[in-house]
Amino acid sequence: MTRKPLPKKPASSRRAEPKPVKKPAVKKATTKNTGAKKSRARIKPIESASVEEVFRRFHKIEPEPKGELEHVNAYTLLVAVVLSAQATDAGVNKATRALFKRVDTPKKMIALGEEKLRDYIKTIGLFRTKAKNVMALSEALIRDHKSEVPDDRDALQKLPGVGRKTANVVLNMAFGHPTMAVDTHVFRVSNRIPLALGKTPEQVEAGLEKIIPVAYGMHAHHWLILHGRYLCKARKPECWRCPIADLCRFEPKSQPND
Repeated sequence: MTRKPLPKKPASSRRAEPKPVKKPAVKKATTKNTGAKKSRARIKPIESASVEEVFRRFHKIEPEPKGELEHVNAYTLLVAVVLSAQATDAGVNKATRALFKRVDTPKKMIALGEEKLRDYIKTIGLFRTKAKNVMALSEALIRDHKSEVPDDRDALQKLPGVGRKTANVVLNMAFGHPTMAVDTHVFRVSNRIPLALGKTPEQVEAGLEKIIPVAYGMHAHHWLILHGRYLCKARKPECWRCPIADLCRFEPKSQPND
C-alpha cells in the first residue's frame, strides 16, 4: 500500500526564519584620559618695573658687553655672523683668525676663491654651503654696494645667507643701531623669565622692542645672549647664582646639586 504524501502547509502557516540579530557596535577603547589635568595657565610676563630692574642689574655687572665673534671691520663681522649659524662663536673664531689676517674685503675674498675659503672654514658645520654664501654675498657687495656693507636691514637681508638675525647683529655691532637679534639664547631667556612671550623669533623680537627701556636698548641683546649662554642654560639653568632670580618666574629654581 503506497503512503500518500502529507499535504503542504499553507505559506502563511510556515515558521518564518529568524532574522539575525545585529549586535550593538562596541566602541573601541581609547587612551584619552577623561580626567586629564587642565593645561596650566600661561604665565604672564614680568611687570615693566621688573623689566627695567633686570637690565639695570645686567648693566651694573657689565656696562659695555661685547659680542664674542672676532672681526676687524664690518665686512669680516658680516662673514663671521654668516658662518656662526648652527655653530659656536668659539668654533668660528678658531677658523677665522687665520682667514681674516689674509682677507678683510669682498675683493680679497673673491681673489681667495671658494676652494681655499673652504679649507679655512672646514671645521665649521655646513662649511660648503656657507662658503658658497660668503662668495655670493661678496660678489653682491662689490656689484651693488661698492664693496661696502650696507647700513640697512632690507639691503642686508637681500644678501645670500643673511637672515633677519644676522642683519640685526651687523646693524647693532657695526653701525650702532639698538636692534634685537633673537638667537636661541635670547629666545629661551625671554620666554623663560618671561620678558616677552613668543612662538617665533620674530614675535619675541617685536615683544622685546616694545618693553626694553631706551637707555638699555643698545646692549640688551648682548646681555640676554650672555645670560643665556653662561647662566640661564637650556638644560641646567644655574639659578642659584643668577643675578635676577628673584625677578624671574621660572619654576622650579635649580640648585647647585641638581
